[in-house]
Amino acid sequence: MIKADTDQQELQLKIDEYGDMLFRLCYVRLQNVQDAEDVVQEVFYQYLKSLPDFQSQEHEKAWFIRVTINACRDFFKDFFRSHMVPLEELIHQQEELTPDNSEVLEAVLSLPEKYREAVYLYYYEGYTAVEIAHILKKNKNTVYTLLTRSKQLLRERLGGDDCET
Repeated sequence: MIKADTDQQELQLKIDEYGDMLFRLCYVRLQNVQDAEDVVQEVFYQYLKSLPDFQSQEHEKAWFIRVTINACRDFFKDFFRSHMVPLEELIHQQEELTPDNSEVLEAVLSLPEKYREAVYLYYYEGYTAVEIAHILKKNKNTVYTLLTRSKQLLRERLGGDDCET
């Protein structure tokens, strides 16, 4: 019984530490609150099944992000967007968004998936391009290119100026 209590306490610590971040990552990819919650639940279930031994805090965080991204991809394979919610409905679900944030969210969500991942990890989670390359298993120069192209697309969609930021 002690082992089960320890596992529950450990799981609750991980949920408290990573739950919000994983939900946001899923939400950006799946564009639906309920689907994002389901995928996050699946990620924590996988954690409980495997109880991996992490080398460091960063290794642990990267594991959770990687498993979440894979779980989101699996979700699309299983349901192939049959449960997709229109972008307009997503924006209405976010009551706390200001008009400016809503416009930015709409622009980010309208990016192709490969750009959305890089933008989310870089701007919302604070990862460097090198760390994103490791997480997404891509070349670091590819990540730099994704970020540059996504900035240009966002600039065009949001009506930004042509200067570099």
